[in-house]
Amino acid sequence: MTKTIEINHLSFSMGNQEILHDVSINVPSQSIYGFIGHNGAGKTTTIKLLLGLLHAPENSIRIFGKDIAKERIDILKNVGSLVEQPAIYPHLTGYENLYNRCILLGLKKKEIDRAAAITQTGTYLDKKAGKYSLGMKQRLGIALSLLNDPELLILDEPTNGLDPSGIHEIRSLLLNLCHQFGKTVFISSHLLSEIEKIV
Repeated sequence: MTKTIEINHLSFSMGNQEILHDVSINVPSQSIYGFIGHNGAGKTTTIKLLLGLLHAPENSIRIFGKDIAKERIDILKNVGSLVEQPAIYPHLTGYENLYNRCILLGLKKKEIDRAAAITQTGTYLDKKAGKYSLGMKQRLGIALSLLNDPELLILDEPTNGLDPSGIHEIRSLLLNLCHQFGKTVFISSHLLSEIEKIV
């Protein structure tokens, strides 16, 4: 079985505080992988290391078989992410947010329609993002992360703060991304009961 993410004996400290100790993970391709831990356990730190936002030791993290410490730029071309809150401009419409991201990534406008169709955000893309519910913002954040049609999605607590209806919508979307579109989804959460319904 092909592995999209391989973490090998990863330890990481900030100052004198060890945040992660000897973490090893293998994430099969085209799967949903639930990364569980209580608040403050190092989930977001691990995700930032996966995305190269923090510097990982060489040979400790491989994505698509490549070392994130050496080939970060090449790897991230095929990764979408949502870490903490979506990076959304509230004074712009959902469509304008997606269009701006397309410009930044050098993508064609047709990618907006594809991402909107997958996430079912099309009905409210003409509204200002500042008026969105939390669930709508999360869906838009996932649409933003899908613009480059990545093989891998890394999502940090995407259901956090959502009501039961919003949680159900995000859960269905993530299952669809994996099973219908063949994406690998790495999702962190502090709620085991929620992850058990997705993985």
